[in-house]
Amino acid sequence: MSGYIYFTDEQKERANSVDLVDFLQRQGEKLLPSGRDRRLDRDHSITVRGNRWYDHASDEGSYAIDLVKRLYNLSFPEAVSLLLGGEQGVEYRQHSKSSEPEQRKTFVLPPAHTDMRRVFAYLIKQRCISREVLSEFAREKLLFEDAEYHNAVFAGFDENGVARHAHKKSTATGSGFRINVEGSHPAYSFHYISKNPHPHMLFVFEAPIDLLSYISLRPQNWKNASYVALNGVSEQPVLKLLELYPQLDHVVLCLDHDAAGIEAAERIYDILTEHGQPAVGQAQSKYKDWNEDLKAKNGFTPLPAEEHPQLLLRDELCNEIGQYAREHSSTDCAADVFRKKLQGCRGNPQQLKEVLVELASLSVQAAAKEYKHIGHCRDLSAVQSRLRYGFKPYQNRGRLENKLSDIGNSLMPLFSCSKKETQSEKQSHAESLEQLAAECLKGAVLAELSIQQTTEKKQEQGGLCLS
Repeated sequence: MSGYIYFTDEQKERANSVDLVDFLQRQGEKLLPSGRDRRLDRDHSITVRGNRWYDHASDEGSYAIDLVKRLYNLSFPEAVSLLLGGEQGVEYRQHSKSSEPEQRKTFVLPPAHTDMRRVFAYLIKQRCISREVLSEFAREKLLFEDAEYHNAVFAGFDENGVARHAHKKSTATGSGFRINVEGSHPAYSFHYISKNPHPHMLFVFEAPIDLLSYISLRPQNWKNASYVALNGVSEQPVLKLLELYPQLDHVVLCLDHDAAGIEAAERIYDILTEHGQPAVGQAQSKYKDWNEDLKAKNGFTPLPAEEHPQLLLRDELCNEIGQYAREHSSTDCAADVFRKKLQGCRGNPQQLKEVLVELASLSVQAAAKEYKHIGHCRDLSAVQSRLRYGFKPYQNRGRLENKLSDIGNSLMPLFSCSKKETQSEKQSHAESLEQLAAECLKGAVLAELSIQQTTEKKQEQGGLCLS
């Protein structure tokens, strides 16, 4: 068993006092206005205000920690750690009990040390970053050593050359300390803008050390591109730089090769395309992040990459959906039958997964037939491909019970006998069938995750009994 993480009462109080609107938005959640509250877009039964939340469907509510545990399926220590900023050193706004609006603390860069020996030693010897790259960032005043604790300070400046953000990282061996300086503006995190006036790329990273590692791995003509570190997974710095520098015509997302990085990359990709950014690509490290790639190149043992469990399940389940379609190509989908099936297997994840795979397959087939009737080029293979690659884990965080309710409610109108007259109506119907298949795939993934979690718990309990 892993060691228990202890938190002080003050830390737990601070975690529970996090402003949930600020926290959820920075996790990529969409919130809708609901009177004085905000309603969670992916679960309309949940509203938040300040550090409080309430689930109107289950008639229960509490403070920040309980909601984070519930939404992201985390343990108590994991939820507290996330609310306190985790390894990213992010500071979430605290809910003020006063009715007066909270005042942002004035940002001040920490005093610089007279030299950068400790920072250079740490970043070169332990992180393998190029001395030439570090020297360039130091000359630009983007990197320095703080006077008091000898932390590496990664500074962010606005378009007028005014310091607006700083991220501190300990240089002590074995220390995981990292934090944003209080009052930092999230849109102006650590970045380097090329002096190249021609259109060029903006490379996006989670952390400053990943940014510097990437340049160290690819030093040739690196100054012809621009770079930004998010100090987390917020899209704000990217949007701000695209607003300020029109020469940034192509964005490359280089986030960590783990579940959180994969979700963040997909979410930011969607945000950028919604904002009209036409050229967005992704680059993925071989190991967990770009610094691990750099360390591996220099003979260190790297941390391995972590694939997203939902994407692994997506591929497995899409294969099952395709197999079912090949074996049941003439089966019709009866809405009332499937509603009864879904109701009957609640509480049994294995049966539920099988029903959702069946319904997804029949929905895909029905959509392909509808497209064929209107002469659309989207055949069964194309619909299946859209189902697979349209799945995004960051959009599949809701509770399984809520997804089942949504699927059940959408069945009757989709498979009603009402005739679709116009081409537009028929295409809209086909697209709705595709959406139903997508929701069934999401539900099947959540059901399979539930099965795996139950199995793991049983194995842990068995191991404890044996020991």
